Amino acid sequence: MNYHVLTLFPEMVEQGLHTSIIGRAIEQQLLSLSCVNIRDYAGNKHMKVDDYPYGGGAGMVMQAEPVYASYQAVKEKIGYPPRVVYLTPQGGVFNQKMAQELAQEKDLVFLCGHYEGIDERVLEEIVTDYVSIGDYVLTGGELPAMVMIDTISRMVPGVLSNEESAMTESFSDNLLEYPQYSRPAVWRGKEVPEVLLSGHHANIEKWRHEQSLKRTRERRPDLLENGVE
Repeated sequence: MNYHVLTLFPEMVEQGLHTSIIGRAIEQQLLSLSCVNIRDYAGNKHMKVDDYPYGGGAGMVMQAEPVYASYQAVKEKIGYPPRVVYLTPQGGVFNQKMAQELAQEKDLVFLCGHYEGIDERVLEEIVTDYVSIGDYVLTGGELPAMVMIDTISRMVPGVLSNEESAMTESFSDNLLEYPQYSRPAVWRGKEVPEVLLSGHHANIEKWRHEQSLKRTRERRPDLLENGVE
C-alpha cells in the first residue's frame, strides 16, 4: 500500500505515522508514505496557496491550481489516476467496512484541506471519495488522514504481527470487542472471570461472544440494527 498525502503540513503527518506499528511497517516496506507539500506548487515567491472567497464571507479558501498541480505530480509519478480521499465533515462517516475496501487499493491519495475549505472546482476534478471521521470540525485534514491510514494499514497483510488480531477486534463483525484480562489473576480484589482460566476453548469463545453482544447492546446498540446475534 502506497499512501500519498497532499498537505500544507507534511511534517505533522510524517512525525505522526513514523512510529509504532505503522512506522515499523514503513521500515519493512509493507507500506510507503509520501507527503506532498501543496505549497511547493504555489507558483509564487511567497508560496501563497489561499485567497478570499468569491461572494464574501469569513476566512480564506485554498486555491485550485496548487492542489491540482500537487495531485498531478502524484499521478505522473505512479502512472495512473489514483483514488483521492478528501477529508471533510461533509463526507460519509469512516468505518471498518470502508477501511477494508480502501485497503484493496495499490495507491491512495489523501487531500487535507485548511482554512474555509478548497475551491470546489478542483474537488470536482480530482476527488473520488468524500470522507469524514465524525460529526465535528477540526483545523485541518491531517489528523483525519492519519486516523484513516492507521485503520486501513491494519488490513494490509503483514502489518500486524498476528493477523488474527485484525479480524477479531471491535467492529469486524458489527460487535464491540469482548473484555480483555492479563496477569495477575486477582488485582485489587478484582478477579479474572473463571471461564478464562479454565482452558476450555469452546466455553471461552462462547463467553467472549456473549460479552461482545452485551457490551454492544450497552454501548453501541446501533450496531445491532443489522441483526447480528
